[in-house]
This record gives sequence, C-alpha cells and structure tokens, in this order.
Amino acid sequence: MANGLPAMESMTKEELQRRTKQYGVDVIALTRELPRSPAADHVTGQLIRSGTAVGANYRASCRAKSRADFIAKMGTVEEEADESVYWLEVLLDSKLIAHTSVERLLNEGQQLVKIVVASINTARGGAR
Repeated sequence: MANGLPAMESMTKEELQRRTKQYGVDVIALTRELPRSPAADHVTGQLIRSGTAVGANYRASCRAKSRADFIAKMGTVEEEADESVYWLEVLLDSKLIAHTSVERLLNEGQQLVKIVVASINTARGGAR
C-alpha cells in the first residue's frame, strides 16, 4: 500500500465498481446534512451530479469496446471525481459544512482520482 492507496493489482473491477458506487451514495448522504440556501442548493446539485457520475462512468468504462475507448471513458471518471473533490472543497471553504463531516469523503475522492489516473497511465503503457 503506497500513499494510503491499495495496490492496483489487488483491486478488482468489481471492488472498484462497489467503491465508486458507494462514493456516490455517501455524497448523497452528505448532502442531506447541508443547509438550505441558494448557494448550498447550487453546490449540492453539482456535488450530487459529479459524485454519482464517478460510479456510473466507471461502470461504463468496464464495458469499453477498446483500449482507446477505455482510456476515454476513464478520463471522464477522472474529471467527475476531481470535480466532486472541488465541490467538497467549496463546501469547506465557504463554511457550509464542518471539516469533520466531509473529511472522509474528501479523502476518498482524492484517492479515487489517484486510482483512476494510475489506471489510465497503465492502460496507456506509461506515465502521462
């Protein structure tokens, strides 16, 4: 385990599917804690969209028709995971939620980005 990440070889596609879906479920649960205001509602919508898209797009990448299709679909997974991390940071920076409420989810989002980038690099046959 390097940098707190599980070894890529030991994580099956089914395990990553479960993990990315759980991330979306956890994002939805977090948004239930948020206050209601125009700003919070906007961030909530964006976070739900990007956070749930991580698992949906990863699932689609598992059905890729080619290596190039896989890499393209995983690029979308990376973008959605990174965007969800952005919205979590916005929640924190705007003080819409306490750090303790979002810390685990923020860490999981950052780990998912790293895992996806590593997977893309492996599929490309080297580093970016």
